[in-house]
Amino acid sequence: MTFAWYGHLRFLHNQVWIVAVFISWGFALFEYLLQVPANRIGFQVASAGQLKILQEVISLSVFIPFSVYILKESFKTDYIWAGLCLLGAVFFMFKDKIIS
Repeated sequence: MTFAWYGHLRFLHNQVWIVAVFISWGFALFEYLLQVPANRIGFQVASAGQLKILQEVISLSVFIPFSVYILKESFKTDYIWAGLCLLGAVFFMFKDKIIS
């Protein structure tokens, strides 16, 4: 979803917004075609909350390099703090599986 949500900022910035919307929706549709079956498979072994936390960890892991290399933004220590908060969220969501 990173490319669908943020790719237009770099590659379609000189297009009218409606063009960016439809192109982004095309990318989002492709990603949903992968994400929905993955969630259905994952829900057999993990809870919805665990799947959501995993999605956020993956999203941040993809977003940081995307923002630095594609959007040409500078790396911020806030990314590290956000990542550490997500690791805490992972611990709390999976602690029953980790501890037992």
